[in-house]
Amino acid sequence: MNMIDPSAAIRIARPSRDLIAAERFYAGGLGLRVLFRAEANGPGEHDLIMLGLPGAAWHLELVGGPNLIVEPTPTTEDLFVIYLDGPVDERLIARLVEAGGRRVEQSAYWDRWGVTVADPDGYRLVLSTRSWRNG
Repeated sequence: MNMIDPSAAIRIARPSRDLIAAERFYAGGLGLRVLFRAEANGPGEHDLIMLGLPGAAWHLELVGGPNLIVEPTPTTEDLFVIYLDGPVDERLIARLVEAGGRRVEQSAYWDRWGVTVADPDGYRLVLSTRSWRNG
């Protein structure tokens, strides 16, 4: 018996050194929308921004600000993969780079099936030409 509803919302949360730079990359470059933002109001709280697409069951939450205790420590395997089910538009890659990203090589697999761009904190966004259908 599956205890998790397949339509349950998913939040991917990460620390960010610079929320303004991260917003420029994910909203201005990738085209996600700011779904929510908040500033720390007390001890133990963080500034945060939630980015996603209206109606999607997922969003990316980035926390930062002066109360941030944990520094971002991305590895080459910390991937945020978006399956485009088609070619990656070079104009999108150019926008991501202009918005503070850096195109990087990932691995033979991901380089074959998409394009990887590191965000301003060094976390990797993979735009995959493949589709993902779970049935």
